[in-house]
Amino acid sequence: MLFINQTHANHFIILGLLNTTETNMPLFIAFLCIFLVTLTGNIIIITVVCLDRALQTPMYFFLANLSFLEIWYTVTIVPKLLVNLSLKCNYISFVGCMTQLFFFVTFGACECYLLLVMAYDRYLAICKPLYYLTVMDNKTCLYLVSGSWIISVFTGLIPVMLISQLEFCGSREINHFFCDIPPLLQLSCGEIYNTEISIFILSLVVLFFSLILTLVSYLFIVVSILSISSSNGRSRTFSTCGAHLTVVLIYYGTMIFIYVRPHSGHMSEMTKFVSVFYTVVTPGLNPIIYSLRNKEVKMAFKKIILRLLSPCGSLLTFKMQMEPYHIC
Repeated sequence: MLFINQTHANHFIILGLLNTTETNMPLFIAFLCIFLVTLTGNIIIITVVCLDRALQTPMYFFLANLSFLEIWYTVTIVPKLLVNLSLKCNYISFVGCMTQLFFFVTFGACECYLLLVMAYDRYLAICKPLYYLTVMDNKTCLYLVSGSWIISVFTGLIPVMLISQLEFCGSREINHFFCDIPPLLQLSCGEIYNTEISIFILSLVVLFFSLILTLVSYLFIVVSILSISSSNGRSRTFSTCGAHLTVVLIYYGTMIFIYVRPHSGHMSEMTKFVSVFYTVVTPGLNPIIYSLRNKEVKMAFKKIILRLLSPCGSLLTFKMQMEPYHIC
């Protein structure tokens, strides 16, 4: 165990997901594959939405923003993780650690807000279709996305400001695979009660506020779906909404497990593996669940590929007619 005598650490040592070197290469390959799939899937979504006019609607505008967010969310964590696994370079400076923490909290909070915005958008489209185009105009969409990002920045600043003022005069080993709030609090040798309470209240407000409103929106959506006369249409729409809700519950469930509960004196292996879901797995699932399963997105992607392959531009794309789809 390494110790320092100064109140502020100039660097930390990230112990990683597992404390054994035998699993480094399998973990490196697994995380690299997930990372590449995440980047590819989200870049495809952004490209398709930007290039296809039929997809330039509020729903796909929010999906493209979510994909843009997921790219930076995973870039904040995974590259450093891959470096640690492959080169065994586990050192990170104090400034680098605080920077990673800031972007991680900012992007994590922004995902909560965007998921809420997307749930509200689907609520209006399904439950209030007559008001949808009036309410969800370009200005409203821009305000909702901009507001989510701005609020997220302030959300990310709060824990960074609190933790950066703590004293670190003991071990400098972070028992985690990135700079997260709980392991940093455990390294502090000073009084952390007020900091813990402040961060707990912040987590409670951000997570439960957005989760409750998101679930309420989906509850109204489910009630509206039940009124659909066609059993086939009802089952297909339920399937799509159920997949969306699964991603929401996985993301919020793991976040609440980490941040809205009493912290023990050490980071358990289970806690670190739970963290993998919302930092690595969920960003890769979102483009698959929200977009790539959507018929409009798949058809638009095929049209773009045909344009690239056809010497005459859109020679074959006139055959690619959009089929009816279920908004959820």
